[in-house]
Amino acid sequence: MDISVNYEQDFYSWLQHNARLLREGRLAEADVENIAEELEGMSRNEKRELLSRLILLIAHLLKWEFQPARRSASRERTIDEQRRQLYLILKDSPSLKYQFEEKIRESYKPAMKSAVKETGMKKTDFPDICPYTPDQLLDEDFYPQQAALEAMGQG
Repeated sequence: MDISVNYEQDFYSWLQHNARLLREGRLAEADVENIAEELEGMSRNEKRELLSRLILLIAHLLKWEFQPARRSASRERTIDEQRRQLYLILKDSPSLKYQFEEKIRESYKPAMKSAVKETGMKKTDFPDICPYTPDQLLDEDFYPQQAALEAMGQG
């Protein structure tokens, strides 16, 4: 069987075949190049998923903080769900925790653009850098208005 053709023609069959070869220790027969590409792709997908969840979470936290009149149960559910998904990603791939702060910085600009587009507010209405710490982003009890009230001595 030509494994490279099989890879292109029937991905599922290719996966099963190569998994069996690897389990049996038959590395020389395995499609190592395509296996490596698939593993690298999975790694990129994990990072992409982390970034996507951060963008959505930060955008919703910005909208929550800077547009308090539009707070809703739906927005709160979205925030909660993004936190839950981030928790699962970091639980399944703990090494991504070492890149978490970098991914927060990377995700802030697209998150802010999303908040600008969805709120009609100006870019200058939002902070230049992400106002939320990694711990705050993952804290299921953190909502920005609480932090603002505490800073003003009202919390």
